[in-house]
This record gives sequence, structure tokens and C-alpha cells, in this order.
Amino acid sequence: MWYFVLACDYDGTVAKHGKIEPETVKALERCLDSGRKLVLVTGRELPELIEICPAISLFEWVVAENGGLLYRPATREVRPLATPPPPEFVRALRDRGVAPCSKGEVIVSTWEPHEETVLATIRDLGLELQVIFNKGAVMILPSGINKATGLAEALVEVEISPHNVVAVGDAENDHALLASCGASVAVANATESLKKEADLVLSKENGAGVGELIEQLLKDDLADLRARAALRRGATSDSPSPLNRGG
Repeated sequence: MWYFVLACDYDGTVAKHGKIEPETVKALERCLDSGRKLVLVTGRELPELIEICPAISLFEWVVAENGGLLYRPATREVRPLATPPPPEFVRALRDRGVAPCSKGEVIVSTWEPHEETVLATIRDLGLELQVIFNKGAVMILPSGINKATGLAEALVEVEISPHNVVAVGDAENDHALLASCGASVAVANATESLKKEADLVLSKENGAGVGELIEQLLKDDLADLRARAALRRGATSDSPSPLNRGG
């Protein structure tokens, strides 16, 4: 086995309209039965995610808040991965009419067309923050925090190299995630820019696409994809992985 971990984006990938379909749950369970691990990587805040995702216990780790927070469902351990923006930033956004404006442990979120106000507020307060877009959502995080950095923290916990991870996503905020992994996959409903970067574009959308990916993973450990992914990254398909503990 080469691919030990499947890292899934939530909205638009493993979930459709905020819900994971029963057939997708079954596919995720088959993936677990093969000895692989699942990591969920999402821009959502944790309380909301727990409420809408009964299947969260299938995942070894959850990277929430677009890389800002790590959560382990089995133990309910919550670990912020960065310092949140200062309270005056959120107050300034709300004073300037940015609504809705949600604050998590690390992330601050709103929606287009408030991005100009967000950028002006960051500038006016002299803060080192970044803005990440996701199909109309506007997410504000500390500089350098994204889905890839959050996944890296989860992989340290499971002692698996990113070379041995397949990542699947659909939107703008998944670019860093897919680029950081050994193989990158886009569901059929993904943005065109993500499809261009992915090693594999699935024929099905959302959770059905994830199910399609899992079936290929179980069939032959994505042998053809591994070769293409290695060529794209300038490596060989049998390059050693420092944290690969499996056979």
C-alpha cells in the first residue's frame, strides 16, 4: 500500500448542500476497512461542522477553519494552530457594516462583496492577515495558515508522510491542500483552475466523486495516478517517504 490517508474537503466534495449522503458514508467506511485513515479538511468552524456532520467520527482528524484548528473526534481534543485576529479587527468589520461576520477560534469569515472592506480594515489596522476565497465565502486568517499547513499538523499525529496522502477538493481554498499531497484529485464540480492542477479529475460530483475515488483507491492503490503525480512533482513513484510506517 502506498496511499495510507485520504484527505477530503467537506463542502462541495464529500458533502453536498452541507450533508454527506448515505452512499458516501458507506464508501468512507470501505476506505477505513482497507486500513487507511481519513482526514477531513474544511473551512467550516467546528461547532457548526459537528452539528451538520454525524459522520465526523469516521475521520481520524479534522482540520477545521481552513487550517486554523485541529480536532480529533475520538477524544474531542481541540487544538488551535494559530493566534486569532485581535478583537478590534472583528469590531471594526461589524462597525463598517460587514454582515454576516463570524468568528471562530482562529478564523474570521464573511461573504462577498465585503472583501474590499475586509482588505481596507486589515490595512487600516496594520495587521498581518490573509484573505482566502471559497465560492463566495471570504475567510480571514493569520498569514501562512491554510489547509496545507493544517493537514501537515494532522499528518505528524498519524505519522504519515504527505507523499502517502491523496487529497480531494473542489474550490479555490483547496489549491494549497492538493499541492501539498502525493496525489491531487478534483471532483467533477470543482473549479476549472483546480481541475487544471489536479492529477486526476473525477467523472462524478461531490460525494459520488469521492466514492468513485475510493473505489479506484481500493482497486489498485491508484497505481496509474501515482506515476503521473510523481512525474508532475519531479519525483519517482517509489521515492522514500520519511514517515511511511506501512508496507
